[in-house]
Amino acid sequence: MTPSVRIQPIAKSLLLAALGLLLLQTAPLLSQSYAGEAAKAQYLAADHCLKQLKKSAINRQKVSSWLSCISRYENIYTTYPSDSWAPAGMFKAAELYLQLFDVSKNQTYEARADDLLARLKNKYPDSAYRHRAETLLKLRTPSYRSTGKIKTIKSKKEETRNDTAMVAHNGPKAGAAQQPEPVASPPAPRPEASKPLPPLPEGDTRVTGLRFWSNPEYTRIVVNADSDRPYAHRLLKKDPAINKPQRLYIDIEKARLGNKVADHTPINDDLLIQARAGQYQPHTVRVVVDIKSFKNYKIFSLKDPFRIVIDVWGENGKADDPMADLQKTLDEPPGGTPAKKEKTVRMTTDNLKSSDIARQLALGVRKIVIDPGHGGKDPGAPGYIKDVWEKDIVLKLGTALAKKLRQRLNCTVLLTRDTDKYLTLEERTAIANTQRADLFISLHCNAAKSRTLSGIETYILNLATDDQAIAVAARENATSKKNISDLEYILSDLMKHAKIEESSRLANNVHSSLVSGMKKNYSGIKDLGVKQAPFYVLLGARMPSILVETNFISNKQECKRLMKASYREHLCNAITDGIEKYINATNPKQL
Repeated sequence: MTPSVRIQPIAKSLLLAALGLLLLQTAPLLSQSYAGEAAKAQYLAADHCLKQLKKSAINRQKVSSWLSCISRYENIYTTYPSDSWAPAGMFKAAELYLQLFDVSKNQTYEARADDLLARLKNKYPDSAYRHRAETLLKLRTPSYRSTGKIKTIKSKKEETRNDTAMVAHNGPKAGAAQQPEPVASPPAPRPEASKPLPPLPEGDTRVTGLRFWSNPEYTRIVVNADSDRPYAHRLLKKDPAINKPQRLYIDIEKARLGNKVADHTPINDDLLIQARAGQYQPHTVRVVVDIKSFKNYKIFSLKDPFRIVIDVWGENGKADDPMADLQKTLDEPPGGTPAKKEKTVRMTTDNLKSSDIARQLALGVRKIVIDPGHGGKDPGAPGYIKDVWEKDIVLKLGTALAKKLRQRLNCTVLLTRDTDKYLTLEERTAIANTQRADLFISLHCNAAKSRTLSGIETYILNLATDDQAIAVAARENATSKKNISDLEYILSDLMKHAKIEESSRLANNVHSSLVSGMKKNYSGIKDLGVKQAPFYVLLGARMPSILVETNFISNKQECKRLMKASYREHLCNAITDGIEKYINATNPKQL
């Protein structure tokens, strides 16, 4: 009896240890199984949405109805990027974007489809959907596109049945991680979750700062960190029981809060109460935004350095009231010091004279923000001639252009900088938004390794049109071409509020005036055209916005010309002609 009594505790301990080991081994499998079922349920729900859409002839004519179904498929791969249902959602979303393109003829949706198909190929090489994506991409040759038709590959029942079979057959590799990321609550699904993340530096990054810019209808908050990190965000409802307002939080993984970051940053505008930052977990920093009211918000990240941008919009009622906007301008003190709530933004401006009110109301363009690129510690591109820098040339050009616009158009003109100071790219856009600008024009000098390249080109915000456009955007964004490719992925979500058509018309008017005006006075002026690319400085702009690459500062002749005040004067005259042409075409019944 004695030996058996002594053995019992040992056997019990061994049994408990074995059970614990079994639970540890099976827990990931249970998690994977749950994620797979949840992803499958989302796919079936998206299928149901599509079925209802196809039943309604009225809804099929509404872009919003299409986008509602597409977002359901997109949410599968943003929420469960490692699950085998993710490529199924990507492919279906791409296919529906192509069908939406047939209905709307909006090329943005065609570009989104091509982007999804290309990323599906690269991210899920072992999925059978890769082959379907390759097939569809091959079909999208110029000759096929000219037909204007995108066929559905299979019937609805057959496709759903085959999707289930394909996912079961082409599931994740054994041992693959299956950790679904937190879902972003509407109205702002996470734009980045399905991107393959680059290798992260070892250890925690340091969150170094939190800044904001605001007016009654718009607030931009920027969170800075030393290096890239994954993050999740969620919108929480108001909770009267614990006296908590509606709030939005962002969790930054593998991060530590810097000593100089304030726990509470008061904002107190019409939209937000404050922003709070804290060490939520040992390796997670949480930023919480306490909300008064809002209509929509967007969250995205930029690189080099890494920062997370939070844009919050209100109902925009005041922004659409020209008299309220004029009164705000009239109330500004001499020198254009911004209102108290906009104390983080400093710029120069001329007051609007009362005699100009009628003129301004007729024009519809009452305020223009000119953005001389670079500045301070960011010199921009070096000139062909020693000690000539882009930041100095565009500041002189911007100052002269502002003066010219005030004289010719009698409108308020603001400069994002009127001295040699450094501004972040996201700050420049925030200035334009918080000041309720009607137009935003960013001025730059082009540059290239080949010193023979020359010419004038004008850009709008969109997916890049060619390799040269990607190179220009990478240089102006101070980042890599790879990061430009990553940015294109989230751009489609940010473009919903961008005024693409108006920006395109403004760009064409300004560019044609630039080329024709300069050719009248100078030889060898090359027209490089109007292009599109994802520029950080134009992201989130709520008004028609363009970026002008005036000349190649790296070219000997054009560098010498840019150094001359007379040449810059001709550039200003030509740009002003283009803006005036845009205004006249937009509002022909002016006084």
